[in-house]
Amino acid sequence: MLPAIADRRSIRRYKEEPVPREAIEAVLQAGILAPSSKNRQPWRFVAATGRAKAEALGMMAAGLDREARRPLLPESSGYLSGARQTLAVVAQAPVAVFVIDALSPDPRSPQTPEERIYSLCNAQSIGACMENMALTATAMGLGSLWICDTYFAYEELCTWLGGRPAAALALGYPDEDPPPRPRRRISDVTEWRS
Repeated sequence: MLPAIADRRSIRRYKEEPVPREAIEAVLQAGILAPSSKNRQPWRFVAATGRAKAEALGMMAAGLDREARRPLLPESSGYLSGARQTLAVVAQAPVAVFVIDALSPDPRSPQTPEERIYSLCNAQSIGACMENMALTATAMGLGSLWICDTYFAYEELCTWLGGRPAAALALGYPDEDPPPRPRRRISDVTEWRS
């Protein structure tokens, strides 16, 4: 097994040390090299630091406030407190990389069966992109946190990003060393057929 796979952790505390642009570009390049359905490469990135990251956090906070009053995801209201904690994590990370799904239709609009399949394929491709970025960050001595709580601020981030957010990645030098989380055994999740 590759060390980066075994060593990767979700980091929630970061040092204030800035991440060099070359390191951010290496992480983004790893994302670009991910496999994608039909080689569509549906991702676009916004790498936010400094004032731009503060603007993005403002959009996320506004989205969480709006979600509490007028939810897009009413059945997910129990996760809002966790999303606020995620917002605090992103606030202390030096970099926030927002991944935009540049090809799927807006999920708030009706979709044909074919559009739904394309959206699922794009989501899988973006997942591979995110994993490549997280593993590369680990291999470079950086920490990361894969964030899906952006959906609580979907409307606000669509406006700020100029596209549809799929996920985000907090990035920086870790200021913690969490133990591995429990994982299922192969025998618990695998059915062997021959």
